Amino acid sequence: MGDGTRWRLSKHHGSGNDFLVMLDPDGERSLSGPEVRALCDRHRGVGADGFVRARLVPGTGALAMELRNADGGEAEMSGNGIRCVVQAAVDAGLVEPGEVEVRTGAGVRTVHYRLGDRPGLGYAAVDMGPVVLGDDMRVSGVPGVRAARRVDVGNPHVVILGSPVDPAEVARSGARLERAVEGGANVEFVWSGPAEGELTMRVWERGVGPTLACGTGACAAAAAVHAWGEVGRRVLVHNPGGPLEVTLREGSVELAGPTQRVADVIVDASVLASLAERSVTSDSSDAAIAWEVSARP
Repeated sequence: MGDGTRWRLSKHHGSGNDFLVMLDPDGERSLSGPEVRALCDRHRGVGADGFVRARLVPGTGALAMELRNADGGEAEMSGNGIRCVVQAAVDAGLVEPGEVEVRTGAGVRTVHYRLGDRPGLGYAAVDMGPVVLGDDMRVSGVPGVRAARRVDVGNPHVVILGSPVDPAEVARSGARLERAVEGGANVEFVWSGPAEGELTMRVWERGVGPTLACGTGACAAAAAVHAWGEVGRRVLVHNPGGPLEVTLREGSVELAGPTQRVADVIVDASVLASLAERSVTSDSSDAAIAWEVSARP
């Protein structure tokens, strides 16, 4: 963890969806939203889609994880984040490879982790619990939409089945549709292929923006498109950062894929506090400038 003024984080990714992980076995240190936002900033910080703090649950051998998005906001669950945090805990010797119980904001999840065949590589499969399919939705302004619906995988999603979309459309419509759901939602744009029974997905993540992959989003997409009758119960979901394997079972869904350890990062508490303060000031200034520009005739 560190000596109180300096501590170690590790950086990992699952199919390009990257996280900073803080192992805090005794639950001694948590980071504020502005601190997380400063760390996750890709130009003025370390850079990540999210931040996870993990502690040991006394007397159980289980982990508990607290997740924040890149904007510093709290999140319930991440399918790639939970796989990365187990890799970090195994690497540090907090838990053994195999079956690891993790307590999340969406409930208890079980991760099966094994070491890979090259340095820093692991493979993790997660029992993600139940997927709750909401009602079909009407989505306007997105070209080629065939169907859309809300889906809950312990966190909220909007799945849109249609034609291939480019990054500009993901950004334009994703930002709008994220806010269309109370509390915000992750937005998945999905289409069939490249092979039969497979899906290709582009995602706009709540509190982050476009990401290279989304584990809960892959589960939501597979469940929704299966309910529409276009894929089976085992679905390979292709993300820009790499494929994820989704298996739909009665009452639960499994997510599987590789995890890659990238680096260790030493954080100085006083430096981070300064960066966090500047981040808050910068956000306020940017908001004021945006208001002035929008208010001009």
